[in-house]
Amino acid sequence: MITIHVCIGSACHLKGAYNVIHGLQKIVEQYHLHEQVTIKADFCLGECTKAVSVKVNDGPIISVNEKNIEEFFEEAVLRRL
Repeated sequence: MITIHVCIGSACHLKGAYNVIHGLQKIVEQYHLHEQVTIKADFCLGECTKAVSVKVNDGPIISVNEKNIEEFFEEAVLRRL
């Protein structure tokens, strides 16, 4: 099971955290990965300058936005499956 943590704290919220969450949900649905991938909202990942801050399992914090969400998913999630 892969868990994607998406920060929804103030800085990330302003930079589009909910758009990132919705985008990730669409991709998970597209690939039929409901059983393998969970998306969780976290209030702070401690990397406000990287907003929207996202991490996969206990990996490093990655800056994700609507433009690089598919690339992020392919590199950080699909490669682990």
